[in-house]
Amino acid sequence: MYLTILAASGRTGLALTRKALERGHTVTAIARDPRRVTADHPNLRKVAGDVSDPASIAAAVGADSVVLSGLGTDRAGVLLDGAKAVVAARPRRIIWLGAYGTGASAEAAGEGAGVLWKVMGDRIPDKVAADNAVLATGGTVFHAGVLSDEPESPARRTAGLDAAPPFDLGAKVSRETVAAAMLDEAEEPRFPGAVALPLAG
Repeated sequence: MYLTILAASGRTGLALTRKALERGHTVTAIARDPRRVTADHPNLRKVAGDVSDPASIAAAVGADSVVLSGLGTDRAGVLLDGAKAVVAARPRRIIWLGAYGTGASAEAAGEGAGVLWKVMGDRIPDKVAADNAVLATGGTVFHAGVLSDEPESPARRTAGLDAAPPFDLGAKVSRETVAAAMLDEAEEPRFPGAVALPLAG
C-alpha cells in the first residue's frame, strides 16, 4: 500500500514509519524537519511539511494513499489544523491518533478520564474537533491511553467503544502497540468512521 505518515519524526510517527516499511508498504514520511526521520529504506520518501501550511501537506499526500497520523502537541489548535490539512488533501483514507477519555470515548472511559482535563486543559476541545473532522470523512480515530516506549504487546488487541475498559492512568499502551493497531486498520479496515481502542491485552 501507499502510506503517508504525518509527524513521522515523533516517537509514534517513527514507530508507524518503521513498522509500515517492515510490512512491505511504500511510505511517504512527513515531518517539519525530514532529517529527523531516522529510518532509511528504498521504499521511504521523506518530505517537509507543516500542518500550519496546508499546501505543504497537500503536496505530499497522494490521492491513492492512506494517511496515518502520529501528530501530538502541547499547543491547542495544532491538531485541528492538522486534521483540516489532511482532509483537504483528500487521501483515500485517514487513520488518526487521539486520546482515550476525550470526545467520543469520554463516556465509555468513565469518571477516571476527568484527570485529562487537568493535564490537557484547552487541548481537549482541539483534540475533539480534529477527531470529528476525520470521522466525518469515514476515517478511523484511535483513542489510545497513556503512551509508553515499551515493545509491542504480544497480547495486543483492538476494540470498539462497546468493549472499552474504564480509564486507568496506570494502564499504559506502547507506541509500538498503537502503531501496529493503526497499520492493521490501514490494511484491513474494521472501524471506518468510528473510534477504535488500541489495547495492550
